[in-house]
Amino acid sequence: MRIRSSSFSTRAFDAFILLVMLGVLFTCLVPFIYMVALSLSSPKAIINNQVSFWPVGFNIEAYKQIFSYPNFFQAYRNTIFYTVAGTAIALVLTVMFAYPLSKPMLRGHGFITKLVIFSMFFSGGLIPNYLLISSLHLTQKVWAMLIPFAINQFNLIILINFFKSMPAELEEAAIIDGLDYAGILVRIIVPLSTAALATIALYTAVFFWNDWFNGLIYLKSKQFPVMLFLRNIVTGTSMVGDAAGAGDKTSIAISIKSAVIITSTLPIIVLYPFLQRYFVKGVLVGSIKG
Repeated sequence: MRIRSSSFSTRAFDAFILLVMLGVLFTCLVPFIYMVALSLSSPKAIINNQVSFWPVGFNIEAYKQIFSYPNFFQAYRNTIFYTVAGTAIALVLTVMFAYPLSKPMLRGHGFITKLVIFSMFFSGGLIPNYLLISSLHLTQKVWAMLIPFAINQFNLIILINFFKSMPAELEEAAIIDGLDYAGILVRIIVPLSTAALATIALYTAVFFWNDWFNGLIYLKSKQFPVMLFLRNIVTGTSMVGDAAGAGDKTSIAISIKSAVIITSTLPIIVLYPFLQRYFVKGVLVGSIKG
């Protein structure tokens, strides 16, 4: 009887968790589907509030108008470069910073960690940051989007704690085999940290993909990321269709804004399933070799 009751409670708990996850999925998926339907619907259907979760009067004019803007694809290439290069630089620097701070024998590691935590809550602000980047001659250069944001304090703390959780016997055995700390980091620690690195890479990639404000401050128009480019499109939709009526302008603006949301979020959504594979692989490697 105890076994049956335990099995029943386990199944009931699993069913409850499944319902909660389905609710979360529904909450996240419904707005996205609605945006897709709006972006593919005709202006007349949008004005008459006929669009729900399926396009009415199939129309791709909003996407044509976005793609027809000058330098649109250049902005997309810029964002891909910022995301890939920024994520790679962030991973390398974060690993190199986190690994020494995870060692208790490092002199001053507690003080440095406290400085990292302090900088996470307090910063100089917008104007001092701009003056610093300007004094380093990084304005109107792509490095202004990469170097100042290479290390995130929250990700750094996560990685430090992950390195601390690894068995010390692994490093002791590697030292006996003749490896130095650089070899241990590259050959042992990094391969076993795939899950943590994939998580940090995802957070960093999302940050660089969504970042538009720093591009507005530091870059010139040819260097704009796609988020800033699309933001300028959204703020300028009131100029669309000068010969149309007020209702047509509003419907076109809504359609373009919906298309902008889909265009800007779809690539990063596609990235999630690929990184999920690395999450699972990293967990398995750590469980087998740890």
